[in-house]
Amino acid sequence: MLTEEKIKSYFNNIDITYLNYIKKYIDINSNENCVIFDDSKILNKPEICKNIIDFEIINKKKNLSTYFHNISNILPINGLFIGYLESYFHRYLRIIKGHNRIIGNLLYFLDFILNRVVPKLFITSWLYYKIFQPKNKAVSKTEMLGRLYYCGFEIIDLNEGDNYLFVVARKVSEVLPHIEPRYGIFYTMKRVGKGGKEIRVLKLRTMNPFAEFLQEYIYEKYNLKEGGKFKNDFRIPKWGVWLRKYWIDEIPMIINLLKGDIKLVGVRPLSRHYFELYPLDLRKMRTKYKPGLIPPFYADLPKKLEEIFASERRYFEQYEQNPFITDFKYLFKALYNIFFRKARSS
Repeated sequence: MLTEEKIKSYFNNIDITYLNYIKKYIDINSNENCVIFDDSKILNKPEICKNIIDFEIINKKKNLSTYFHNISNILPINGLFIGYLESYFHRYLRIIKGHNRIIGNLLYFLDFILNRVVPKLFITSWLYYKIFQPKNKAVSKTEMLGRLYYCGFEIIDLNEGDNYLFVVARKVSEVLPHIEPRYGIFYTMKRVGKGGKEIRVLKLRTMNPFAEFLQEYIYEKYNLKEGGKFKNDFRIPKWGVWLRKYWIDEIPMIINLLKGDIKLVGVRPLSRHYFELYPLDLRKMRTKYKPGLIPPFYADLPKKLEEIFASERRYFEQYEQNPFITDFKYLFKALYNIFFRKARSS
């Protein structure tokens, strides 16, 4: 049987805070727990593994896709996974500690390039893994949680301590169909188009990979803010907020406009989850026409979700009477609000 004393003997540098956190959720002395140290080494192999505890930081995992897939394959439905991560935020605090602002930020930038960008580039990743093995990859909170949801987990608890982010996740389903993460600056998003058909909208990246799997989690935890966007959306870093504020991330959607997936003026294309939040009558209106690059939102500037619904209804009612005049009027008003009233995306 695996005991607390055995665990401490395996891990000389075990953080007592982490051990106490684990004990809140499972009986650490149970003979139905798996304890793993790296991507493959299981310290005990019970006949039935109901929970998995990992005492090695997730940043050291060589292949996160394989790592989380293996965990999901081992655990039964309702089994728990408990692990910990040094997120971007905690990494930033560690690196800048003891330095002035300029030097600290420069060191963090260099660390980000070395431990985040280099491992993702095809021409440099092999060299990175050969030299560093790896020992301390930069992994975002968004990517870790997104990967867990992708692998069939739901988040039970998150605890941000002084140095790490602790996570408890419960397996609720099998792994989703395999999807290779894309780390490039451009990516496509699945959106509901005309006739309810799925279209793929091209955008400039403002979130970390696997962020799309957290949409329901963000909605349940933080709900919506003014303008119909998610509150406290940690998936969007500061640079992503800036890109969105000035619509730079939406410039690639011109390709969708040229392809005919969207039109110049029209309601913004929505994800399936967000689309399902709309009233049935408005969903039917939305699927009658193509979504647009410039939405009526910037003409009316609604704040609450109900006001957004009312704005879109007005647009569709007018559009059905006179499409060309309606789009011209909304385009003029939207551009006026953007350039003269300083309306911005959020």
